[in-house]
Amino acid sequence: MSLFVTSNGDVYIDDGEKNGRVQKWIAETSTFDTVMNVNSSCDGLFVDINHSLYCSMPDHHQVVKRSLHDAVMASNRVAAGTGIGGSALNQLNSPRGIFVDANLDLYVADCNNNRVQLFQPGESNGVTVAGQYLLLNPTFELRCPSGVILDAAKYLFIVDNNNHRIVLSGFNGFLCLVGCYGKSSQSNQLNNPYSLSFDRSGNIFVTDSGNHGIQKFQYLEESCSKELQRKSIIEDEEENETPDGFPPELLNS
Repeated sequence: MSLFVTSNGDVYIDDGEKNGRVQKWIAETSTFDTVMNVNSSCDGLFVDINHSLYCSMPDHHQVVKRSLHDAVMASNRVAAGTGIGGSALNQLNSPRGIFVDANLDLYVADCNNNRVQLFQPGESNGVTVAGQYLLLNPTFELRCPSGVILDAAKYLFIVDNNNHRIVLSGFNGFLCLVGCYGKSSQSNQLNNPYSLSFDRSGNIFVTDSGNHGIQKFQYLEESCSKELQRKSIIEDEEENETPDGFPPELLNS
């Protein structure tokens, strides 16, 4: 099950597996309304700036969307994927978390392809922006990414589910933020994290599924930019390397 909360407090709720729908809980009236019909669960939900609702369907290897202004409920359109699992640029394989930015670019955590795909408006072929197929950094590997968020500064935050960590893609490459030393129940480690979100202060909340909890990691001002500048230095110092060649965590739990 997935959720999406808008700035006015409305909540979009995946109810696809049992009832074939996405529900909207309207904060002002405390009532529910069906806003999308689907034929499977939605592992990711998102509402873009034009009030289009997106649902990623891992069982159907697709992301679909519909305008919330459209009175016709059967108006779902394909946003990404062919409906057949695969690794071609126009295909997905068990897509999970999704994010749509102000340019209507769609980012998809393409779990079974171990990559994050970017689909620009009107394009059926995606561009790999993170993962083992990324030619700019072929040594960086994801294992079933399950969540993705792009912040206002264009930094991409990725939930790397089977590597038990949160990684950051920035202008100077990739680095590990949380869970950089393997899975565990320690406060600075994760166990199969599934999704993440931010609050208004920049703190990160992670659903830590293997540890049956939600972890909060506090924002440290300018910590990300400092570590990005230090990345090449840390990687050159063997004694400071993590098992994956990433610098230590930037956030404190």
